[in-house]
Amino acid sequence: MKLGRLNHIGVATPSIADSIVYWRDVMGATHIHEPFDLPEQGVKVCFVDTPADGPNNGTQIELIEPLPGNTSIKGFLEKNPLGGQHHVCFEVPEIHAAREEFIALGKRVLGEPRIGAHGTPIFFVHPKDMQGMLVEIMESPKEGAGH
Repeated sequence: MKLGRLNHIGVATPSIADSIVYWRDVMGATHIHEPFDLPEQGVKVCFVDTPADGPNNGTQIELIEPLPGNTSIKGFLEKNPLGGQHHVCFEVPEIHAAREEFIALGKRVLGEPRIGAHGTPIFFVHPKDMQGMLVEIMESPKEGAGH
């Protein structure tokens, strides 16, 4: 498995609106995307851009707020009421090949690939197999796709 580009860091929050104020006023973010619901995953999402590094896109912060009925992010926030880092996301060129490689390494892949917030296929790898981090694997976005 070859490490791909760090696409984003997922941050769970009880309030995207409050988090936007923090990222804008404290951290100086100048480009914050419009929040949107991702009902198939039970979350509201908002991307915050970090400055680009040369020709590469900057890494994003993905703010994640649970929608009613969501249990995973809600459970995370019950343990961490202020919110916090939820996952890291790395890009791969081909999602199905990456999934098979993780499985061959004995890693617990959480479900089948599905469409994520960037409009590209994703899957997650269990934190117990990834040195305590929930890791999202995302197929590299095609030109003009997603957020």
